[in-house]
Amino acid sequence: MTQLPTDILMQLIRARHACLVQLRDLGRHQVTLIGRGNVSGLLDVLTVKQKPLNDLQRIERALDPFRSQDPEQRQWHSAADRAACSQLVSECEAILKETVALEKHCENAMIEQRDTTAARLQQLRSAGQAHGAYFAVSHTEISQLDLTSGT
Repeated sequence: MTQLPTDILMQLIRARHACLVQLRDLGRHQVTLIGRGNVSGLLDVLTVKQKPLNDLQRIERALDPFRSQDPEQRQWHSAADRAACSQLVSECEAILKETVALEKHCENAMIEQRDTTAARLQQLRSAGQAHGAYFAVSHTEISQLDLTSGT
């Protein structure tokens, strides 16, 4: 069987699908880690995500020549091959949409955690200042107590 350009297209779509599945799964794990406040695990996941992101960029560049083609003019070995590729493309779009939503959720969760941490730090700072002021006032009053009699 002769290799057609659509065979290359199908290989690229399969590779894109695999990368997107991996990124989605890592995104789901990322949500769990953020919920647990596991920064170390989160950093590990972000490191692991770099490879599929790089692979996805490479695949997208390889797909560029196909973007300018008229899909109706592509030659396929069979209608089943064309349908399978179309199905994978649809799945890729759904997975990409889910992955973007996960990333947005993670971003919002991290912002919320940052703001909560900042508020707690401000409360601690205020409590520390109040304690320091109270201690200074009470220490000053005791050391400046006038025990002399006015008579």
